[in-house]
Amino acid sequence: MVRDLLIRGMIAGFVAGLLCFGVAKLFGEPQVDRAIAFEESHAEAEAAPPAHDHGAVADASENGQSAHVHDHGEEELVSRGVQSTAGLLTATAVYGAAMGGLFALAFAFLYGRVGDFSPRALALLLALAAFAAVYYVPSLKYPANPPAVGEPSTISFRTGMYLLMMVISLGATVFSVATAKRLAVRYGGLDAALIGAGLFIAIIVIAQVVLPDINEVPADFPATVLWKFRMASLGMQAVTWGAMGLVFGWLAERALMPMPAMRTRAA
Repeated sequence: MVRDLLIRGMIAGFVAGLLCFGVAKLFGEPQVDRAIAFEESHAEAEAAPPAHDHGAVADASENGQSAHVHDHGEEELVSRGVQSTAGLLTATAVYGAAMGGLFALAFAFLYGRVGDFSPRALALLLALAAFAAVYYVPSLKYPANPPAVGEPSTISFRTGMYLLMMVISLGATVFSVATAKRLAVRYGGLDAALIGAGLFIAIIVIAQVVLPDINEVPADFPATVLWKFRMASLGMQAVTWGAMGLVFGWLAERALMPMPAMRTRAA
Protein backbone atom coordinates (compact mmCIF):
# COMPACT_ATOMS: atom_id res chain seq x y z
CA MET A 1 0.00 0.00 0.00
CA VAL A 2 2.87 2.39 0.75
CA ARG A 3 4.19 1.84 -2.77
CA ASP A 4 0.78 2.70 -4.25
CA LEU A 5 0.57 5.85 -2.13
CA LEU A 6 4.11 6.82 -3.13
CA ILE A 7 3.24 6.58 -6.83
CA ARG A 8 0.08 8.59 -6.28
CA GLY A 9 2.02 11.17 -4.33
CA MET A 10 4.51 11.63 -7.15
CA ILE A 11 1.66 11.97 -9.64
CA ALA A 12 -0.04 14.57 -7.45
CA GLY A 13 3.27 16.38 -7.02
CA PHE A 14 3.88 16.39 -10.77
CA VAL A 15 0.46 17.92 -11.39
CA ALA A 16 1.13 20.49 -8.67
CA GLY A 17 4.48 21.27 -10.30
CA LEU A 18 2.79 21.99 -13.63
CA LEU A 19 0.37 24.40 -11.95
CA CYS A 20 3.30 25.99 -10.11
CA PHE A 21 5.01 26.52 -13.47
CA GLY A 22 1.94 28.40 -14.72
CA VAL A 23 1.97 30.74 -11.72
CA ALA A 24 5.72 31.27 -12.00
CA LYS A 25 5.53 32.01 -15.72
CA LEU A 26 2.64 34.46 -15.39
CA PHE A 27 3.61 36.30 -12.22
CA GLY A 28 7.18 35.47 -11.25
CA GLU A 29 9.15 35.65 -14.47
CA PRO A 30 8.20 39.26 -15.33
CA GLN A 31 9.62 40.35 -11.97
CA VAL A 32 12.78 38.31 -12.56
CA ASP A 33 13.24 40.06 -15.92
CA ARG A 34 12.85 43.46 -14.27
CA ALA A 35 15.33 42.53 -11.54
CA ILE A 36 17.87 41.33 -14.13
CA ALA A 37 17.44 44.57 -16.08
CA PHE A 38 18.10 46.52 -12.88
CA GLU A 39 21.22 44.46 -12.19
CA GLU A 40 22.56 44.87 -15.73
CA SER A 41 21.96 48.62 -15.75
CA HIS A 42 23.97 48.98 -12.54
CA ALA A 43 26.75 46.74 -13.84
CA GLU A 44 27.03 48.81 -17.03
CA ALA A 45 27.05 52.06 -15.07
CA GLU A 46 29.85 50.78 -12.83
CA ALA A 47 31.88 49.42 -15.76
CA ALA A 48 31.60 52.49 -17.98
CA PRO A 49 34.62 54.86 -17.82
CA PRO A 50 34.04 58.40 -16.56
CA ALA A 51 32.80 60.64 -19.35
CA HIS A 52 35.38 63.37 -18.64
CA ASP A 53 38.45 61.07 -18.47
CA HIS A 54 39.46 61.18 -22.14
CA GLY A 55 43.08 60.48 -21.29
CA ALA A 56 42.31 57.14 -19.68
CA VAL A 57 40.26 56.08 -22.68
CA ALA A 58 43.03 57.13 -25.07
CA ASP A 59 45.65 55.25 -23.07
CA ALA A 60 43.54 52.13 -23.06
CA SER A 61 43.07 52.37 -26.81
CA GLU A 62 46.78 52.82 -27.41
CA ASN A 63 47.55 49.71 -25.36
CA GLY A 64 45.11 47.64 -27.45
CA GLN A 65 42.55 47.45 -24.66
CA SER A 66 38.85 48.03 -25.07
CA ALA A 67 37.47 51.20 -23.58
CA HIS A 68 34.40 49.22 -22.44
CA VAL A 69 35.14 47.11 -19.41
CA HIS A 70 31.84 45.20 -19.58
CA ASP A 71 32.21 42.11 -21.77
CA HIS A 72 29.10 41.75 -23.87
CA GLY A 73 30.58 38.72 -25.59
CA GLU A 74 30.48 36.57 -22.47
CA GLU A 75 28.39 33.49 -23.21
CA GLU A 76 25.77 32.11 -20.87
CA LEU A 77 25.81 28.41 -20.11
CA VAL A 78 22.01 28.41 -20.24
CA SER A 79 20.20 31.21 -22.03
CA ARG A 80 17.59 33.26 -20.25
CA GLY A 81 14.97 31.99 -22.70
CA VAL A 82 15.66 28.37 -21.75
CA GLN A 83 15.77 29.24 -18.05
CA SER A 84 12.32 30.83 -18.15
CA THR A 85 10.65 28.06 -20.20
CA ALA A 86 12.01 24.51 -20.38
CA GLY A 87 14.34 24.99 -17.43
CA LEU A 88 11.60 26.40 -15.22
CA LEU A 89 9.14 23.67 -16.27
CA THR A 90 11.68 20.94 -15.54
CA ALA A 91 12.55 22.42 -12.16
CA THR A 92 8.95 22.77 -10.98
CA ALA A 93 7.94 19.33 -12.28
CA VAL A 94 10.89 17.55 -10.66
CA TYR A 95 10.48 19.50 -7.43
CA GLY A 96 6.76 18.74 -7.35
CA ALA A 97 7.27 15.02 -7.96
CA ALA A 98 9.96 14.81 -5.27
CA MET A 99 7.87 16.69 -2.72
CA GLY A 100 4.87 14.56 -3.68
CA GLY A 101 6.80 11.40 -2.85
CA LEU A 102 7.81 12.74 0.56
CA PHE A 103 4.25 13.95 1.09
CA ALA A 104 2.91 10.46 0.40
CA LEU A 105 5.35 8.87 2.87
CA ALA A 106 4.35 11.35 5.57
CA PHE A 107 0.68 10.67 4.81
CA ALA A 108 1.22 6.90 5.05
CA PHE A 109 2.88 7.31 8.45
CA LEU A 110 0.17 9.59 9.85
CA TYR A 111 -2.91 7.89 8.43
CA GLY A 112 -4.81 6.28 11.29
CA ARG A 113 -2.42 7.63 13.92
CA VAL A 114 -3.58 11.24 14.34
CA GLY A 115 -7.32 10.87 14.55
CA ASP A 116 -10.23 9.58 12.54
CA PHE A 117 -9.61 11.72 9.47
CA SER A 118 -10.67 10.72 5.99
CA PRO A 119 -7.88 10.50 3.40
CA ARG A 120 -8.94 13.79 1.83
CA ALA A 121 -9.13 15.63 5.15
CA LEU A 122 -5.75 14.32 6.29
CA ALA A 123 -4.15 15.18 2.95
CA LEU A 124 -5.44 18.75 3.14
CA LEU A 125 -4.30 19.17 6.76
CA LEU A 126 -0.89 17.74 5.89
CA ALA A 127 -0.60 20.06 2.88
CA LEU A 128 -1.44 23.07 5.05
CA ALA A 129 1.13 22.04 7.66
CA ALA A 130 3.77 21.44 4.98
CA PHE A 131 3.11 24.83 3.36
CA ALA A 132 3.49 26.56 6.72
CA ALA A 133 6.54 24.60 7.90
CA VAL A 134 8.48 24.31 4.64
CA TYR A 135 7.81 27.75 3.17
CA TYR A 136 5.70 30.28 5.03
CA VAL A 137 7.35 30.26 8.47
CA PRO A 138 10.94 30.29 7.10
CA SER A 139 10.01 33.07 4.67
CA LEU A 140 8.92 35.30 7.54
CA LYS A 141 12.57 35.43 8.61
CA TYR A 142 14.26 35.03 5.23
CA PRO A 143 11.85 36.00 2.42
CA ALA A 144 12.47 35.12 -1.21
CA ASN A 145 14.51 37.64 -3.20
CA PRO A 146 14.84 38.17 -6.96
CA PRO A 147 18.17 38.56 -8.81
CA ALA A 148 20.20 41.68 -7.89
CA VAL A 149 19.16 41.36 -4.25
CA GLY A 150 21.89 39.95 -2.06
CA GLU A 151 25.67 39.98 -2.18
CA PRO A 152 27.25 37.14 -4.21
CA SER A 153 29.74 36.50 -1.39
CA THR A 154 26.93 35.68 1.09
CA ILE A 155 24.96 33.20 -1.03
CA SER A 156 26.15 30.17 0.96
CA PHE A 157 25.46 31.90 4.26
CA ARG A 158 21.98 33.01 3.24
CA THR A 159 21.11 29.56 1.89
CA GLY A 160 22.36 27.91 5.07
CA MET A 161 20.31 30.24 7.27
CA TYR A 162 17.16 29.58 5.26
CA LEU A 163 17.68 25.80 5.44
CA LEU A 164 18.33 26.05 9.17
CA MET A 165 15.10 27.99 9.65
CA MET A 166 13.26 25.36 7.61
CA VAL A 167 14.67 22.54 9.73
CA ILE A 168 13.67 24.38 12.92
CA SER A 169 10.18 24.94 11.53
CA LEU A 170 9.75 21.29 10.55
CA GLY A 171 11.12 20.11 13.88
CA ALA A 172 8.82 22.45 15.78
CA THR A 173 5.85 21.15 13.78
CA VAL A 174 6.64 17.50 14.51
CA PHE A 175 7.36 18.20 18.17
CA SER A 176 4.16 20.22 18.64
CA VAL A 177 1.95 17.62 16.97
CA ALA A 178 3.52 14.78 18.97
CA THR A 179 3.12 16.73 22.21
CA ALA A 180 -0.52 17.55 21.47
CA LYS A 181 -1.22 13.91 20.67
CA ARG A 182 0.26 12.77 24.01
CA LEU A 183 -1.66 15.40 25.96
CA ALA A 184 -4.99 14.77 24.24
CA VAL A 185 -5.94 11.93 26.60
CA ARG A 186 -5.29 14.05 29.69
CA TYR A 187 -6.52 17.49 28.64
CA GLY A 188 -8.86 16.81 25.76
CA GLY A 189 -8.40 17.41 22.07
CA LEU A 190 -8.99 21.18 22.00
CA ASP A 191 -6.76 22.04 24.95
CA ALA A 192 -4.03 19.73 23.72
CA ALA A 193 -4.17 21.36 20.28
CA LEU A 194 -3.89 24.82 21.85
CA ILE A 195 -0.89 23.73 23.92
CA GLY A 196 0.77 22.28 20.82
CA ALA A 197 0.14 25.48 18.88
CA GLY A 198 1.58 27.52 21.76
CA LEU A 199 4.73 25.39 21.77
CA PHE A 200 5.14 25.82 18.02
CA ILE A 201 4.76 29.59 18.22
CA ALA A 202 7.21 29.81 21.13
CA ILE A 203 9.88 27.82 19.29
CA ILE A 204 9.48 29.89 16.12
CA VAL A 205 9.59 33.20 18.00
CA ILE A 206 12.83 32.16 19.74
CA ALA A 207 14.35 31.13 16.41
CA GLN A 208 13.29 34.39 14.78
CA VAL A 209 14.97 36.39 17.54
CA VAL A 210 18.16 34.31 17.81
CA LEU A 211 18.98 33.81 14.12
CA PRO A 212 20.75 36.74 12.41
CA ASP A 213 18.87 39.17 10.21
CA ILE A 214 19.86 39.50 6.55
CA ASN A 215 19.05 42.70 4.70
CA GLU A 216 20.96 43.11 1.44
CA VAL A 217 18.30 44.83 -0.67
CA PRO A 218 19.88 47.71 -2.61
CA ALA A 219 18.58 51.09 -1.53
CA ASP A 220 17.40 51.94 -5.04
CA PHE A 221 15.88 48.57 -5.90
CA PRO A 222 12.23 49.00 -7.04
CA ALA A 223 9.97 48.20 -4.11
CA THR A 224 7.11 47.09 -6.38
CA VAL A 225 9.33 44.50 -8.11
CA LEU A 226 10.45 43.10 -4.77
CA TRP A 227 6.88 42.96 -3.45
CA LYS A 228 5.44 41.34 -6.59
CA PHE A 229 8.26 38.79 -6.70
CA ARG A 230 7.63 37.75 -3.10
CA MET A 231 3.88 37.54 -3.72
CA ALA A 232 4.56 35.39 -6.78
CA SER A 233 6.78 33.14 -4.66
CA LEU A 234 4.02 32.86 -2.07
CA GLY A 235 1.48 32.05 -4.78
CA MET A 236 3.70 29.37 -6.30
CA GLN A 237 4.08 27.58 -2.98
CA ALA A 238 0.39 27.96 -2.09
CA VAL A 239 -0.67 26.51 -5.45
CA THR A 240 1.87 23.69 -5.19
CA TRP A 241 0.88 22.50 -1.73
CA GLY A 242 -2.82 23.21 -2.20
CA ALA A 243 -2.98 21.24 -5.45
CA MET A 244 -0.89 18.45 -3.95
CA GLY A 245 -3.27 18.12 -1.01
CA LEU A 246 -6.37 18.09 -3.22
CA VAL A 247 -5.08 15.75 -5.93
CA PHE A 248 -3.36 13.35 -3.55
CA GLY A 249 -6.37 13.27 -1.22
CA TRP A 250 -8.60 12.31 -4.14
CA LEU A 251 -6.19 9.60 -5.32
CA ALA A 252 -5.50 8.27 -1.83
CA GLU A 253 -9.19 8.00 -1.02
CA ARG A 254 -9.72 5.69 -3.98
CA ALA A 255 -6.73 3.59 -2.97
CA LEU A 256 -7.66 3.30 0.71
CA MET A 257 -11.46 3.24 0.54
CA PRO A 258 -13.23 0.94 -1.95
CA MET A 259 -16.14 2.44 -3.84
CA PRO A 260 -18.88 0.67 -1.82
CA ALA A 261 -17.30 1.87 1.40
CA MET A 262 -17.15 5.46 0.11
CA ARG A 263 -20.81 5.33 -0.90
CA THR A 264 -21.79 3.95 2.51
CA ARG A 265 -19.80 6.69 4.27
CA ALA A 266 -21.34 9.38 2.06
CA ALA A 267 -24.81 8.08 2.81
